[in-house]
Amino acid sequence: MTDAAAPPRLALSGLRSRLAGPFDLDVMAASCVAISGPSGSGKSLFLRMIADLDPNEGRAALDGRARESFSAPAWRRLVLYSAAEPGWWNENVEPHFPGPMLGAARALAPTLGLTAGQVGGAVNRLSTGERQRLALIRALVRKPSVLLLDEPTGALDPEATARAEALLRERLAAGLAIIIVTHSAEQAERMAARRFVMQAGRLSPA
Repeated sequence: MTDAAAPPRLALSGLRSRLAGPFDLDVMAASCVAISGPSGSGKSLFLRMIADLDPNEGRAALDGRARESFSAPAWRRLVLYSAAEPGWWNENVEPHFPGPMLGAARALAPTLGLTAGQVGGAVNRLSTGERQRLALIRALVRKPSVLLLDEPTGALDPEATARAEALLRERLAAGLAIIIVTHSAEQAERMAARRFVMQAGRLSPA
């Protein structure tokens, strides 16, 4: 199959819940879609619906394969949601990076201005921005096909934001598809080929 004939990396058709939608959206490999809009408009809910974390109906497909043909854990590994306020289920950082992911996380840490030691430290010793950068690393080392990012740089200063965006652009060039929720019009313009606005649970082109 040629690239021109390849299906979208992520295809959504009639995706809806009682609170939002319906949504129809295609995202190709190596492309980024940005979504902005007021708080409470449904942006995070939309990402969670795509990841099948919140109740929803409609169709979603990854590289032409229907979501229903994946187990829920498999879908969520490949279509990975990273929350604006990432959760940590262990008091130390290391257990969040099982097996070879730990080495990959340590290797990525300097790219985002972190130390390998921070990957091995305690979660409560980290600043909000450090936790946010580690959450981005946690998502990337799982090697998803689609990354659903909810305000991934909201707690970062301009330098750290630039580092994070540069890393994401590298992953985009390697074929990752990204949907990013951001309140920053400048970030949306820098990162995304297509931009949308969420209003009252509906998407419209920006």
